[in-house]
This record gives sequence, C-alpha cells and structure tokens, in this order.
Amino acid sequence: MKIAVVTDSTAYIKEDYRTREDLFIVPVPLIIDDQVYLEDIDIHVDGFYDKLRQAKSFPKTSQPAIGELFELYDRIGSLGYDAVISIHMSSGISGLVHSVASIASEVKSISVYPFDSLLTSGPMGKMVEVAMDMAQQGEATPDMIVSKLTQMREKVEGLIVVDDLNHLVRGGRLKNGAAIIGTLLKIKPILMFKNGDIVLSEKIRSQKKALKRVEDIALNEVASKPDDSTFYVIHCNNLETAEIVKHDLLKKHKELEVIICDFGPVIGTHLGEKSVAIGVAPKG
Repeated sequence: MKIAVVTDSTAYIKEDYRTREDLFIVPVPLIIDDQVYLEDIDIHVDGFYDKLRQAKSFPKTSQPAIGELFELYDRIGSLGYDAVISIHMSSGISGLVHSVASIASEVKSISVYPFDSLLTSGPMGKMVEVAMDMAQQGEATPDMIVSKLTQMREKVEGLIVVDDLNHLVRGGRLKNGAAIIGTLLKIKPILMFKNGDIVLSEKIRSQKKALKRVEDIALNEVASKPDDSTFYVIHCNNLETAEIVKHDLLKKHKELEVIICDFGPVIGTHLGEKSVAIGVAPKG
C-alpha cells in the first residue's frame, strides 16, 4: 500500500523529511490589514514580526478553503497513492482538522485519515516524521500508523512562556484567559496544551524563573522520558533566549536531543513576539 502524509505549515519538520515526495504541506492563511498571506509561501518568519508590529489591526488566521483540500487529496490520489494520513495542528486552536474530517468520506480518489495532533510545531512535526517512516517501510497500514500516532500523542507535551498574553486572549486561543488576565500584571504565566487547548498552568514572577520551571517540567514531569524524547525549543523571534534554554537543558542532561526552531507566522500571531516554548515528543 502506498501511503502519503499531509500536514499544515505550522509543523516544524526536519529538512530531509520536508524534501521527500510523499509529504504534502498545506499552507495556512494569515490576514494582516485585509491582505491574505500563505504561510511559508508569501510570508515567512523573516520580516513577519516587522509586519506584526506595523499592523493597523490585530492579524487573523484562517483555514485553507475546502475546495483546495479536495484538490490536494485528488492530486495525491492521481500520483498513485492509496491512502493519506493528514496530521494537523490542534483542534483547540484551529478548525482545520475538523474540516479535513468533514470531507474525508467525500474524497473518492484516495482514503483520507485525519489526525488531530492536539498541539503544533516541533512535536507535531515529529508525528509527521514517524508517520512517514512507517509509510516508507511499506508494511504498515493506515490504521497501524494512526494507532502509533495516538500512542505518541499521549506522551507529547507543549509548555509555553509568553511575553504578553494579549495576543492569545484577543485571538481567543487561551481558554481560561478571560478570568485571569487582570491578575497577571508583572507575572509571566506558564501555559500548556491540555486536551488540545492552551490553558494557564502556573504563574511565575519573572520570565527567567518561568523558563527554569518549564525546563524542570519538561525534564521531570512529562510522560515521555528524556532519553527517549526529542526536545524542541521553539521561539517567536527570540533566538538568544532559546539558545540559553537549550544550553540549560543540555547542562542538566548532556545526552538530550535538543532542536531549536521558530514558531511560524500563524502561531506567532497568537503567541506574540518573544514567546518561548519547550515541546517534548517521543522519538518513535
């Protein structure tokens, strides 16, 4: 059985996987001052935060058009694939995976298997890479791949320290934000993905202390054990801090696999500049 993998542009995927012919990436639209941009096609991390600071109104994100999804799956089917595993950012921050699920049975040229990663960026990219490896081996069925991804999903974690909560609250992505926004003056919250939603986990007095606490949680309190995990230090135009976090993680556990990567424009819109996160995912 020939199986392809589809994901969206919010995933961080290693370059050797990104260039493979069995991977297809759906660009997510971003709207800045009524101008529509497609992530990683006509808007990139470089220059994005300048646009964000200069925007007259709060940017918005959207979903790819249903027609474009149909066209993509039909094109994949025409290339000789029998099935496609479609892995997308959390349903708690986007309706994309629900859109895929709503049309899956209507696609006649190929069998579509939607999968909600329940988070985004590096850990979601690891799920994509594992799915691609299983598909390439040629022995796994789509159901076997989805089962493996479901097992991984139980162990992935996303922990975020934002510089300014206003982006998440205004964009409606922080589920318990309205109740706590007034109490967070001079406090740096630790946020986490819980059942796909971004929620407040802890409140810390400074960014430095918040990041230290996130490092501690990532190393000691998540289901995926350090030796068996890939760690992603993910940032919104804050490479210097990301490098410090990576150094701290390796100082505590020198054998870790730690990758620094960017949040793209779509997630950066919601988190805001200077945010830093640690994502943890089992290696496979």
